[in-house]
Amino acid sequence: MSLLKIEHIDKYYEEGKPVLKDFSLDLPKGKITSLIGESGSGKSTLLRIIAGTENRDSGEVFLAGERILGPKEKLVPGYDEIQLVYQDYKLFPNSTVEENILRPLLQYDKDYRAHRLDTILALLRLRDFKDKFPRELSGGQQQKVAIGRALSLEPSVILLDEPFSSLDTIQSRELIEELKLIFQKLNITVLFVTHDLDDALQMSDSLVIIRRGRIIQSGDAASIFLKPKNLYAAKLFSYLNEIPHTKNTYIRPSDLFLFKTSGQKAKVVDKKYLIHYNQLTVQLSTGQFWKAEDKKRVFNVGDKVYLKWEKDKEISFQ
Repeated sequence: MSLLKIEHIDKYYEEGKPVLKDFSLDLPKGKITSLIGESGSGKSTLLRIIAGTENRDSGEVFLAGERILGPKEKLVPGYDEIQLVYQDYKLFPNSTVEENILRPLLQYDKDYRAHRLDTILALLRLRDFKDKFPRELSGGQQQKVAIGRALSLEPSVILLDEPFSSLDTIQSRELIEELKLIFQKLNITVLFVTHDLDDALQMSDSLVIIRRGRIIQSGDAASIFLKPKNLYAAKLFSYLNEIPHTKNTYIRPSDLFLFKTSGQKAKVVDKKYLIHYNQLTVQLSTGQFWKAEDKKRVFNVGDKVYLKWEKDKEISFQ
């Protein structure tokens, strides 16, 4: 049964251009879902609508069967049960870590506040930093404080709006892994918005791909990778090589086999050293440029290379 139900949401700019169009999504309790799409696809707008801080033009949002009201319908917009965490942290610069986390609990019982603070500091491993100011923390630590503040109200839903975009690769990878385990432990429903597929895959196996305000495909990562419904979904995972003399039929660089004697003839025109292979740019006899993965690192710029692939690895679109 869905905890959060989003039904047929429409949202338009003032000039009538759609931001979200007939957007529907069900989020089960305790599940982490990654919503991935390019900038301007409506991801952040959707999160604000879910949180009750942005009006929609039509459609409904329900949390455990309760209708979520927008700012036009509610005197104080937003819900304690749904917490939105932004990429720029929105911490109070002159308040300590402890004060930032406790700020949403100012009206609560003193003993409860103390207990909740201790729980969150332990959960996020922030006890040693509780008296520090945001400027004294790393970007990853600041983001943990922002998430700690959101968790202080014991929400059932956490919405993450590109929270790792300002962090470096190492910080981002470590924080995602830590937070994923925390969310699973707390059995919180999470909608993680990002434009970075790697971050999405590390955070969850459940993906929703959005483009121009519409869902174009959803499901587990493996299913989308193997059977993308359109070119946009396929290209999120890797570069695509269009097969000569075909219409809308492609092969991924990872599915190519490289030989020195027979196959589709090409010439290596560029080589890049990547972690697990050399990425080759090759030119076919048709003049097309393809990408190929040289996992054994045997080919160099100027070499002839012959390419083969299995027919069932081809990806076609109508």
